[in-house]
Amino acid sequence: MDIKIIPSSLSGEINVPPSKSAAHRALICAALSEGVSRVEPYCTSKDIKATAACLRALGMKIEEDEKGYTVGKGEVKLGGTLNFNESGSTARFLLPVAAALGADITAVGQGRLPERPMKVLTDLLRQHGVEVSSDNLPITLKGKMTAGEFALPGNISSQYISGLMLAAPLLDGDTEIIPTTGLESVGYIDMTVEAMKGQGVEVKETEKGWKISSDDSYKPRDIKTEGDWSQVAFFMSAAAIGGDIKVHGLSFASRQGDMAALDVFAAFGANISIEGDVLHIRKGDLRGIEVNAADIPDMVPAIAATAAFARGKTVIHSAERLRIKESDRIKTTLAALTALGIKTEERPDGMIIYGGKPKGGFIDGANDHRIVMAFSVAAAFAEGESVISGAEAINKSYPEFFEDFKKLGGKIQ
Repeated sequence: MDIKIIPSSLSGEINVPPSKSAAHRALICAALSEGVSRVEPYCTSKDIKATAACLRALGMKIEEDEKGYTVGKGEVKLGGTLNFNESGSTARFLLPVAAALGADITAVGQGRLPERPMKVLTDLLRQHGVEVSSDNLPITLKGKMTAGEFALPGNISSQYISGLMLAAPLLDGDTEIIPTTGLESVGYIDMTVEAMKGQGVEVKETEKGWKISSDDSYKPRDIKTEGDWSQVAFFMSAAAIGGDIKVHGLSFASRQGDMAALDVFAAFGANISIEGDVLHIRKGDLRGIEVNAADIPDMVPAIAATAAFARGKTVIHSAERLRIKESDRIKTTLAALTALGIKTEERPDGMIIYGGKPKGGFIDGANDHRIVMAFSVAAAFAEGESVISGAEAINKSYPEFFEDFKKLGGKIQ
């Protein structure tokens, strides 16, 4: 689906959707608990649908309604297929969980997910007694993962560490997870620790990493997932460029790494205030900034869209992981900026953006939800109409994005 964005101002109030990161963890912990849990609110993203479907394929019981999920542990199914769709989080969390359950499965994926590297994880599974057919999807697993030490780099993906943590209570024996390098996206590891603790499993920090006892087990409880900071970044961008937006539903005690949006958009010059439980963002005199994106790679498209309207240059670095997202997100971000008439430079780990006055143009959405959302915002403030291809990509994470966009005054055809 192509959409036409007609220039307009975005102002008003919205409720942010539930955090994908929190919902993945909540569903998995609930599904592994001995008893019935309730997870709310309902999350409409394709990634969360993939996690729910894979848990069902493993034998877990998940019922959905308009408000949320009723979740209970079932009998492990052998020989099934887990379809991760395009969700890297689902893959990295559930491959070790499936191995810990001893569920002989075949895992498949769509889009660019089969190209994304899994070798760090597959090597660890092999070291711990699991037969693994390949280092990339499709992957067949046979055998039950053994407990012990899991040493892995901490600067590749925090999701590998989170997946091993989530699987650890299912193993016969204690588990220690040891990062061999410095950590990136540590806030998302903290989210995993917090989710597990809430359901009865303590992750103990050690001098070398983390330890999980096999004496702990998941216990049922009702969970309310917090709002998604990575999604609100698009509307923070809109407000910073030229709007006035209030956002409801966020946690200001969140462990989400993308809560760093508060600091990033303040550095750009946006006017930001917290009024009770409401985030209020207003237009500012934007200036170029330097951004270390190591811990916030998902925010880069929204940051880049904002930089297009800022005085001077914005430098984004330490973002090499963007090369293996739903698109090569460094190239596709730069292509979108170029389509709007903005001067850029590509770097191996990021980009330089020279702010100016974006013009309307044709933007390739690249089947990437974050490219579509970020540059829908940029197009709203550009001089002239824009067309964005593949707008349905938003269903991966934020299917209601254009509803909220229009609620704030955005004009689309």
